Amino acid sequence: MPDPALPECKRGPLPELDPDADALAQIIAGQRTVHFHTHRADDIITILKLQAAFGFELVLQHVSEAWKVADEIAASGASCSLIVIDSPGGKEEALEIKAENGAILEALGVKVAFHTDDPITDSRLFLRSAGLAVRAGMSEAGALAALTLAPAEMMGLSDRIGSLEVGKDADFVVLSGPPMSTYSHIEQTWIDGVQVFDRAEEPWLAVGGDAAEENR
Repeated sequence: MPDPALPECKRGPLPELDPDADALAQIIAGQRTVHFHTHRADDIITILKLQAAFGFELVLQHVSEAWKVADEIAASGASCSLIVIDSPGGKEEALEIKAENGAILEALGVKVAFHTDDPITDSRLFLRSAGLAVRAGMSEAGALAALTLAPAEMMGLSDRIGSLEVGKDADFVVLSGPPMSTYSHIEQTWIDGVQVFDRAEEPWLAVGGDAAEENR
């Protein structure tokens, strides 16, 4: 029974939804990871200072000039998802990108992943990105993790994907040779433990482009 001595409370209108404020609250509460797009060293330092002030989980995307502030990145505990390119040009803030970023960060204990930023670099060249990083000094084991488990961990999905373990989704490819070799190609693709591609049966799918469209 309500207390008659207390005034009756009337519920007012609900506040308007604010998705930006909700996302920010989740970040501060540690419920959401910040994936921060950055290239230049000064921008990297800026976000590291914000991370230090507010304590949120951080993944740095691209980090073209990571080699300039690698010690600071390592000290922050942030992870890095790198894009690896082998040709000059691009936008001004990425002109000082180095293929050695992966090796430098790995040596300091930073968790490293790769992405292609398709169509900047064709996603079909994903494995090649790791090969270029190995050529620039990164270990093969570190580069393989950067293609598989490390990105899964950065997205909070390592309980399902990223490695072959009991209870996980069993998404994987079977290659014809070493993962970082440009001579290797995909023989089979499996999703949720079910084979969805076999090069021996559908070689045209491995070609892509117009050939794939013509045979669809």
